Amino acid sequence: MNVLETRLVDLHLIEPRRFGDHRGFFAETWNRRAFEAEGIVIDWVQDNHSLSATPGTLRGLHFQAPPHAQAKLVRCGRGRLFDVVVDLRGGSPTYGQWEGFELSAENGRQLLIPAGFAHGFVTREADTEIVYKCSDYYAPETEGAVAWDDPAIGIDWGLEGTDPILSDKDRAAPRLSDIEMPFIYEEATP
Repeated sequence: MNVLETRLVDLHLIEPRRFGDHRGFFAETWNRRAFEAEGIVIDWVQDNHSLSATPGTLRGLHFQAPPHAQAKLVRCGRGRLFDVVVDLRGGSPTYGQWEGFELSAENGRQLLIPAGFAHGFVTREADTEIVYKCSDYYAPETEGAVAWDDPAIGIDWGLEGTDPILSDKDRAAPRLSDIEMPFIYEEATP
């Protein structure tokens, strides 16, 4: 497993090792000992799996606030998507900044997203599946969203002038400046 730092503080891109032959491949996507050896200690409590039938389906930017904030380990099980993360932690050196990554069944990459970040994605292929682990259970009373097109964040979703397919919830999400932010950045101690 290769754990890569990203531009956003505490966000990691993970490249699991793949072993392939004429039949296909095998990859270990989660191993507690291997992650702990990298300093990543998270107790996953829930797995989620989502299918988006149409390319251009945009889901996000979502988060869960304390006391049920969620870290996520995200990967693409089928198809291809552009995954976006925004730092929502007040006081973070990368607060309000975004970073995006192509995740696909072919490249096998994963994102380790800490609590305190908004997460979303747009599909690039039909029947794209996203699979992810969560560190806390779904708690609808704590869920929130940030507008996918907030100009203060300025995400380039790569939509090339086409309108994304959105849920009513995502269409109505507030801008970052209109949210009372529940997350505070805590610098890791060595």
